[in-house]
Amino acid sequence: MTLEDIKALDAADPLREKRDLFSIPEGVIYLDGNSLGALPKATPDAMNDMIHRQWGQDLIRSWNTNDWINAPRRIGDKIGRLIGATEGQVVAADSTSVNLFKALSAASQLNSGRSVLLSETGSFPTDPYMMEGLATASRVRLIPELVDPSRITDRLAPDIAVLLLTQIHYKSGEVWDMSEITRRAHEAGALVIWDLSHSAGAIPVELDECKVDFAVGCGYKYLNGGPGAPAYIYVAERHQSKVRPVLSGWMGHAAPFDFDDRYTPGKGMDRFLCGTPGILGMCALEIGVDIFQTVDMRVLRKKSRQLGDLFIDLVEKKCTGFELASPREADIRGSQVAIRHPDGYAIMQALIERGVIGDFRAPDLLRFGFTPLYTRYIDVWQAVSTLADIMNSNDWRDEKYSVQAEVT
Repeated sequence: MTLEDIKALDAADPLREKRDLFSIPEGVIYLDGNSLGALPKATPDAMNDMIHRQWGQDLIRSWNTNDWINAPRRIGDKIGRLIGATEGQVVAADSTSVNLFKALSAASQLNSGRSVLLSETGSFPTDPYMMEGLATASRVRLIPELVDPSRITDRLAPDIAVLLLTQIHYKSGEVWDMSEITRRAHEAGALVIWDLSHSAGAIPVELDECKVDFAVGCGYKYLNGGPGAPAYIYVAERHQSKVRPVLSGWMGHAAPFDFDDRYTPGKGMDRFLCGTPGILGMCALEIGVDIFQTVDMRVLRKKSRQLGDLFIDLVEKKCTGFELASPREADIRGSQVAIRHPDGYAIMQALIERGVIGDFRAPDLLRFGFTPLYTRYIDVWQAVSTLADIMNSNDWRDEKYSVQAEVT
């Protein structure tokens, strides 16, 4: 593929105008939207209005006059449209870790005759950590168990209460078959929680169609809600009324402003709220989520496959010394590609200094995220050209690139 071919792909890209909605610094090729999404251009003005008018002038009246109180439900329903959930099954709230605890404890209640919380080895650490935390805090004997991903379906025995999986692996980008895994888990009597942190906004997700029980995800990656943005939780409607939340905060009460001494669960998804929502974070998240309301996820997914395929092809033609650590087949690869090199950290730091921003995951992975809303084909071409130059010149061997920062 020639440079002219690359330019033709960008010219024909049906999503090309979406890039103009984001602030991409001049001279930067940003391939880390799978870790922190770029800033939408509309966010600063929205935040300015939130701070100076809604908070500064309207003050506490804004809970009613600017509808702060309904932000978790309103934004949750917008996220629901991205992940195949009908209204009333998603709320934006808290963090992914907190929502995982909510989902794990709720699913354990619903399947109280079983004792094992099952997940895979090598998943994002917060998932098994929350399993351990629930097991420690639970009044019943819950057993966290991690098995090799290849053994997950074989381990779906009668003692499994909950299966927790991340749909797209945070390192390799490999995609689980949500429909098939959920079906097999249900046949074995287990409930399923899906972590969508690397899925929502990157690939089409169909929670209702797959009959998923619970799902969680973050708002700061592909949803572009900003660092530490509020997360979200999905609970299938069929389960909502059967659960009494362990994290029974005042916002989850049936009548929070009655200030009762005793907790009464709210209706539907309201009971999965906990504390007062962070309205500044909600404001930024809603801007990012709103961008997707006119995006065809099938079109977006087609581009994400093509970007990943292009990157793999170019790296293998122009660079030596790397091993592909992601699936080659685009259908089972999310919107990211990882390549392996024993000096991956230093190489990534050299790339970043030259304006190509990806990230590193221990022990040896260089990870590149392709956010179809603002990543161009020319960005991939230039990123790989820069990588090839760094390797050919041995610039990455400079000692300064081996000094590891606190955040990798």
